[in-house]
Amino acid sequence: MNQSPKMSEPALKPVSEDAILKVSKEIVVKFIEVGRLAPGNFDEMFRAIYQSVRDTVRS
Repeated sequence: MNQSPKMSEPALKPVSEDAILKVSKEIVVKFIEVGRLAPGNFDEMFRAIYQSVRDTVRS
């Protein structure tokens, strides 16, 4: 089967800042639940996780 490139590649939609915040929050909550993150270093870790998620979806 010979498909056109439009059919074989997923359509990319821009990711909103709200979506990035929600994903980052879910990751932080999960890390707190499993004991990988303490509430005391929340600020530092949230910033790092948010930046990683943002960099990933923007690249």
